Amino acid sequence: MEEGISKKNVIVIGGPTASGKTGLSIELAKKINGQIVSADSMQIYTDMDIGTAKVTKEEMQGIKHYMIDIIPPNKRYSVAEFKADAEKAIEEIIKSGHTPIVVGGTGLYINSLIYNINYPEIEFDKEYRNNLERQVEEFGLEKLYNEAKKIDEEACKKISSNDKKRILRILEIYKHTGKNKTELEKLSRAIPPKYNYKVFAINCEREKLYERINKRVDKMLEDGLVEEVKKIKEKYTEFPTAMQGLGYKEVVEYLENKITYEEMVEKIKQESRRYAKRQITWFKAIEGLIWLNADNGTEKNLEIILEEIN
Repeated sequence: MEEGISKKNVIVIGGPTASGKTGLSIELAKKINGQIVSADSMQIYTDMDIGTAKVTKEEMQGIKHYMIDIIPPNKRYSVAEFKADAEKAIEEIIKSGHTPIVVGGTGLYINSLIYNINYPEIEFDKEYRNNLERQVEEFGLEKLYNEAKKIDEEACKKISSNDKKRILRILEIYKHTGKNKTELEKLSRAIPPKYNYKVFAINCEREKLYERINKRVDKMLEDGLVEEVKKIKEKYTEFPTAMQGLGYKEVVEYLENKITYEEMVEKIKQESRRYAKRQITWFKAIEGLIWLNADNGTEKNLEIILEEIN
């Protein structure tokens, strides 16, 4: 970007699962002629609607959304690809005279934009991945988590010890680049981002948030989450990352008779609560972030955002 040209504003609304990001972002978009770029690592997948709490056409209220339903569950999709596609969407929104609003709870996706982190585009090494998968089967995930911790303790602090997808990613990045994920992030952060990101995140009193999460899980199951997973498993033969998603992996365990229905429900709720806790920790680390209280209600939070961006 040439010197003297002011950077365009991009609004970011983050926060934990079930905190009310979707509703707030749509109301904001209506007020400021905005369009929305989703920063959710599960809503990118087609056919995965219920378990991802994907925004419906009705909920969109005519507001254009990007980065939703862009790839099938049998495809891989990296953070590097997300960053490139999201920046393309932001550019398109700005050119069309609208204000971009990035919305989501995937901290990795949001950080890639606001800190301009260029994650290396690593070619997938099937042999190495199969080797790691075998080790998980044979020795359990804890062994690989401990290995990942030795390589990159900082990155491991941000993830759960049973987050297989991200544990394997830490190991793969190190094997293919000789540097750990944290080192690579620091190197790429040297170049400032293209846009002026104004970052907000919704927080909610812990007990209320957990209650919201539990209710959301009940509703997902009522709406047919188990049926959704069955259909996806029938339609596709492989799921490199999609079926490791929260809510999906537990249903798969239930369908494979590894756990009972009741255990599945409790596990989804428990893992969702843990995930929300990690999301809050992640957002707390973002410099200059402005917290919004879910108890304020939409109108009050809109006021706060509008005051900050004008």
